[in-house]
Amino acid sequence: MPIRSSTFRRSVLAVALLSVFSPAFADDAGTTDLNQVVVTASRTAQTQDQTLAPVTVIDRADIERLQPVSIVALLQGAPGIQLSNTGGQGKQTSVYMRGTNADQVLVLVDGVKIGSASAGVAALQDIPLEQIERIEIVRGPFSSLYGSEAVGGVIQIFTRRPDGAFVPHASFGVGTYDTLKGSLGAAGKQGAGWYSMEVSHDQTHGFNACRGPGGCFTIEPDNDGYKNDALTLQGGYKFNEQWDADARFFDARGRNEYDGTFSNSAKTESQVAGGRVHYKPFDRLTLTLALGQSKDFSSDYLDNAYVDTFNTRRKVGSLQADISAGGGLYSVGFDVQHDNIQGSTEYVVDRRTDRGVFGQWQQTFGSQQLQASVRRDDDTQFGGRNTGSLLWGWDFTQSLRLTASYGTAFHAPTFNELYYPDFGNADLKPERSRSGELGLRGTHGWGGWSLNAYETKISDLIAFTGPNFLPINVDRARIRGVEATAHTELVGWTVQGTLNWLDPRDESNDFDHGNLLPRRAKQTARFDLDKKVGAFSFGGSYFVSGKRFDDTENETRLGGYSLTDLRVAYALDRDWRLQFSANNIFDKRYETAAFFNQPRRNYMFTVRWQPAQ
Repeated sequence: MPIRSSTFRRSVLAVALLSVFSPAFADDAGTTDLNQVVVTASRTAQTQDQTLAPVTVIDRADIERLQPVSIVALLQGAPGIQLSNTGGQGKQTSVYMRGTNADQVLVLVDGVKIGSASAGVAALQDIPLEQIERIEIVRGPFSSLYGSEAVGGVIQIFTRRPDGAFVPHASFGVGTYDTLKGSLGAAGKQGAGWYSMEVSHDQTHGFNACRGPGGCFTIEPDNDGYKNDALTLQGGYKFNEQWDADARFFDARGRNEYDGTFSNSAKTESQVAGGRVHYKPFDRLTLTLALGQSKDFSSDYLDNAYVDTFNTRRKVGSLQADISAGGGLYSVGFDVQHDNIQGSTEYVVDRRTDRGVFGQWQQTFGSQQLQASVRRDDDTQFGGRNTGSLLWGWDFTQSLRLTASYGTAFHAPTFNELYYPDFGNADLKPERSRSGELGLRGTHGWGGWSLNAYETKISDLIAFTGPNFLPINVDRARIRGVEATAHTELVGWTVQGTLNWLDPRDESNDFDHGNLLPRRAKQTARFDLDKKVGAFSFGGSYFVSGKRFDDTENETRLGGYSLTDLRVAYALDRDWRLQFSANNIFDKRYETAAFFNQPRRNYMFTVRWQPAQ
């Protein structure tokens, strides 16, 4: 259902009043603990208040408090993030960070880069919430630390870790659309070692994914279900003061039903395996060796008849040295990534290797802080690419920090864009970007606030055009945006809010010049209220999005919409908790991709068990 512009203006006014009448504009986070350690923003350990880049952290407590039905619902409305989904839980979901394309966002699981080398995007929708310990979201260009894809930012997912000697836990949930969720796990520490094990099961009968024939070119008025079984195993050991190591394994296997002409179901598998060794020969030097592999497998079917298979494997390795000298921290490292694709479709080239060398300098000068990094990537397909970034921060009072940054980034073309038979172009160059940002944030005993304004210019954008509809480097884009976040404690209520304003424009020299980039709204906002009273906790979330367009021509309009969710939890005792959530309580109809339905009013009831420590 379309939302009127006056409704969005009232929502914006509400958060503006919040900033005036409560000491509350807060640093980007679902959590208020700015002393927790994060690693994604610099590839080194920092407390969140030390980071110069805008960082959002969603931890395990936030996940259980907000009671989202999926990782897609959890990320909706996060600072700088917009989503499009093709028909509910488990369906293809695209993440647009700061207006960049979905394949211009880097996704890591426990430090290992994931995603399909053929399609270029990570299957976030297949990562169960019960497997997640926390999520770090870093916004801005970070190719100078991570290489390709980190144009809009980086999302790193950390699987669950132990917080006691032995901590078992379990959950069971039922909900609308015949949804069934269950998980069982245990984690613990024994002497110098630790371990964690987790299994989970998600399934839903779903609803009709596509109201076709528009977006899916067929009419299949049936329920499109989804099933996912996941396993995580990990552990580590500290041998002495100089050596420690850890290893992890994650595997998620599912079956997804959807509407389509050439296929309407798929069997999928996502797998991540990796390990790290840390060696600290001196107090001022730490060496880290990391090796990992991710797999993205998919077999498609049409009415249970086999159609095709796409299997991609990515092997990664890195060696990093962190050196403390002269009051600063210097990091140098080498990364290698090898991708290959196999399946029923024959590619002219089915593998490639990228090697990257990077260096970083972090230094504090009194009340000012610098972070500078440079990187050189050499790829067997497109050759070399240089990137760099410079971030500066100034604590001009004890509670206020001014930040500024500039960075370049790139995105390597995918195997489909390069080599898909009759549709690829092996002469494609990487997409390139330049970004600048200015930010101001404050942290206080009663809360904090942040405001960030940025501009990104992208050149050599890959577009499918011309008489043969082949991908070529023709497009340019200019993206401007402003982000504001808020949290405070107000008469016993935890209040959080996020506002995003975005202007993502196509600046290519064609008929689309000046148009908005597809599936990105100019305005979004989210507000969360939570309160705890004795054994009860209750709260709600309100998300509002302005209109967007589904196509580059800006002819297919997707109306704005608002969603209201409510939640309540009750602690039976120290070990048992009951949770209930009601989502989209006003039963709004809306689409984030044209013709693809989204969940109507739905409910979820969950029982959780974890012995008190």
